[in-house]
Amino acid sequence: MTPPTAEWVSKAEGDFDAVSILRRSRKPSRFDAICFHCQQCAEKYMKARLNHARLSFPKTHNLEELLDLLKPLEPLWLVMRPALKQLSYSAVIVRYPGRFATRQNASDAFRTCRQMRLLARVSLGLKA
Repeated sequence: MTPPTAEWVSKAEGDFDAVSILRRSRKPSRFDAICFHCQQCAEKYMKARLNHARLSFPKTHNLEELLDLLKPLEPLWLVMRPALKQLSYSAVIVRYPGRFATRQNASDAFRTCRQMRLLARVSLGLKA
């Protein structure tokens, strides 16, 4: 694994660690942050996979756009499209006043994050 790929993985794991800590909190205010860090973890693992394949990618937070770039490498990941679309939406919409993530949003975000993390780690030859 190249150093830049390893750095993407490290950054993704930092977000996953943050989610793990936040999930242990009993405060409802944590749901927004859980959704955000789940999206960030998925995004960084997707970028790690692209980097590992030496493919360039734009500066984007759009998980569907990253999935399209990954299609030739990981065609089976396309089943994740609806969940990744929802993850992108739930992470962005709650950043602004007037909208708050629910327990269900946070739970769904974590499930998607965990699935994408597993797929990426296996693809990168890392311990699942």
